[in-house]
Amino acid sequence: EPDVTIVSGLKDMEVFEGDDVTFRCQVSHENARDVEWKLQDVALQDNEMNEISVEKGKIHTLTLKKVTEQDIGTITFRVGPHTSTA
Repeated sequence: EPDVTIVSGLKDMEVFEGDDVTFRCQVSHENARDVEWKLQDVALQDNEMNEISVEKGKIHTLTLKKVTEQDIGTITFRVGPHTSTA
């Protein structure tokens, strides 16, 4: 199985409190496993506050809904040994 790499990394975002923000990261292969999103070193799950999905098989997205000051910090996307931060 070939190593999945990050083709297009995360971009820094500025958001107003109460807005939603979406981060996107493109990987080299579809159906990548061992994928993780983190905010300030805390692993994120797909729930009512965080929407985690995959578009077209390769574009992994994280949407933080109605962000607050507590959501300020570094977002990290990891696939295998590769990471991208914003």
